Amino acid sequence: MTLRVEIWSDIACPWCYVGKARFEKALAAFPHRDQVEVVHRSFELDPGRAKDDIQPVLTMLTKKYGMTEAQAQAGEDNLGAQAAAEGLAYRTHGRDHGSTFDMHRLLHFAKDQGKQDQLLDLLYKANFAEERSVFNDDERLLDLAEAAGLDKDAARTVLTDPDAYANAVREDEREAAQLGARGVPFFVLDRAYGVSGAQPAEVFTQALTQAWGARSPLTLLDDGGADACGPDGCAVPQPS
Repeated sequence: MTLRVEIWSDIACPWCYVGKARFEKALAAFPHRDQVEVVHRSFELDPGRAKDDIQPVLTMLTKKYGMTEAQAQAGEDNLGAQAAAEGLAYRTHGRDHGSTFDMHRLLHFAKDQGKQDQLLDLLYKANFAEERSVFNDDERLLDLAEAAGLDKDAARTVLTDPDAYANAVREDEREAAQLGARGVPFFVLDRAYGVSGAQPAEVFTQALTQAWGARSPLTLLDDGGADACGPDGCAVPQPS
């Protein structure tokens, strides 16, 4: 018996970065973890953004939220603290924001090669923890694909063909809408249970346990004020 967990996420989503770490913490302690199949699905926070339309994260935040730059920086600082609590590096200054469509296409290619999770981790780390931007830089993406164990020339063929895996990305996004995902990360377990947002590991433990032992129509577990990112932006943690 295998439990299938589908995770809709975007590389530009800080809560997806944090949520993946929290889910994996729960999965590592789950007694049936060797019988859990994890599949990463595509969700673009900014699907209409052109490839060359890149701007600083703080600029994007001020426009989406109507906040001051100081407020946006405070939110980034708090996100950095949330990431650090999960053992994740997070650059709170100087990051860029742009289109993630090509990254999602590469992730579908990586899935076919059995390297999807490895590439996703490298993309998250590159975007949130490293200085060089991942946006509109094919050579950067190809280096990451190679580091994930993919053939660099084959990955280049994917990137240079705008139609390669494009339908797979769009289909993921259509399915997310059909399942009621209003933001990401969005976790669906055996198409029976849904968890929205970067919930604490304990919530993921509950979801894994319930999904393992039961089958039912999709039930959303704890959607109240979860930390997530949607088309209008990401929830910004406030200082306590």
